[in-house]
Amino acid sequence: MRRLLVILLVLVFVSKTVAQNRTTVFGDKTRVLIILDCSHSMWDRWQSDAKIKVTQQVLLKFLDSVANQPNIEVALRVFGHLNKNSYGTRLEVPFENDNNYKIQSKIKTLVPNGACTAASALSSSLNDFPNLTGDSKEDIQPRNIILIITDGMDDCDGNICDVARQVQMSGVIVQTFILGIGSKKDFQHSLDCAGKFTYVPNEEQYTETLYNIFRMSEEEAQVVISVNDETDHLLEDELPIAFYDTQTGVVKYASLSSIDSRYTPDTLVVDPLVTYDVTLFTTPEIKLKNKQFKPGRVNRLNITVEQGSLRLATDGKRTNYQIPQYQVLVYRHNTNTLINTQLIGETHNYLSGNYDIEILSSPPLRLDGVSIVGSSATDLSIPTPGLANINKPKTISSGSVFTLRDGVLTFVCDLNPNKINERILLMPGEYMLVIKPQNSIKYCSVRTKRFQIESGQTTNINLGN
Repeated sequence: MRRLLVILLVLVFVSKTVAQNRTTVFGDKTRVLIILDCSHSMWDRWQSDAKIKVTQQVLLKFLDSVANQPNIEVALRVFGHLNKNSYGTRLEVPFENDNNYKIQSKIKTLVPNGACTAASALSSSLNDFPNLTGDSKEDIQPRNIILIITDGMDDCDGNICDVARQVQMSGVIVQTFILGIGSKKDFQHSLDCAGKFTYVPNEEQYTETLYNIFRMSEEEAQVVISVNDETDHLLEDELPIAFYDTQTGVVKYASLSSIDSRYTPDTLVVDPLVTYDVTLFTTPEIKLKNKQFKPGRVNRLNITVEQGSLRLATDGKRTNYQIPQYQVLVYRHNTNTLINTQLIGETHNYLSGNYDIEILSSPPLRLDGVSIVGSSATDLSIPTPGLANINKPKTISSGSVFTLRDGVLTFVCDLNPNKINERILLMPGEYMLVIKPQNSIKYCSVRTKRFQIESGQTTNINLGN
């Protein structure tokens, strides 16, 4: 039953994710949009020639090597090349079959002439990918990648970080890569917010970085998820686990950690282009930040879970009235952070540590600093409530119930003015009733009545006496 409930939890989690963020299924094809900086500074000398000349040579040679790969499509968008001091950008060669000659021809004729407008180019890039706005949720989309080649972004218009986040949040772009060429001092500000930034110090690494990006775009990463207890043994519980894109916070994969009949952990296939924040849905959650998984190999993700169980129940006294299944609120110790709710009689696992517990009885009970120990069961008992059987004459119109502890009143509940007889379940202790006759407005007509509630017993209170 518990395993079924866990599976249902994951299904609900995934269904909510799909409803809020369209989940894209990626096929074998990879689309790479090259966004090329053609601002005036690309005329500056770098290595053996001007930056634009070096870039043209590297790209032309590189495009020759990928031209015959059927699963890769390339398109070209350029910025800073239209007019002097212009911030324009244009898709020069769209995605289409056998367009390698067109891209190479355009690259050969590019003349840096304008200013930097990488933010505008990146913002416009979403319209460059075909079938981006298809309504069918079952469309198999290619793995869409953006590759920005620039010699510096300090003079760019717009906020490249904000634009990059909007692009990534579209759910269609798998990753944005940024290649920085030229002087390192032109990249004093980190561009990691806009994508995976790589500074290229020379022509040799220029070519090598391009090949690495394209090679990674065709590969997958295998992740073996090992969830172990504090004794380093595999945990048999099936726990929900989610992989989020670190850059956008959008969920990429949701699954259950599991082992087979031979106690071997399962393998999850993920995209190596993405950096992940991993959440294991224990109580409270275990979160792992900035996890990267290398392609073409088996990556191991080891998570240690030290947890024990918590169960609360009444002390078992027999009564002639029904005892409610009180709701239990569990907080992090000495905080107001609610981490879970459960019911009296239910058992739930928690990570080892101290917790504050509130039982929503009447009045509520508070247990602070409850210790949960790994691989151990913590069983707590609360008193069986007693029954206050209150008989009221018709002349009583209103009243309130208070606890009385050390001379201090604490409000519990109001009486129902429409009932002559009320039955209220209360925790054991001393109480006081404050009642007022019907239509009376004088303080002197207000009465008080003390009474005691015993665990598992009925206390009759006659307000007519």
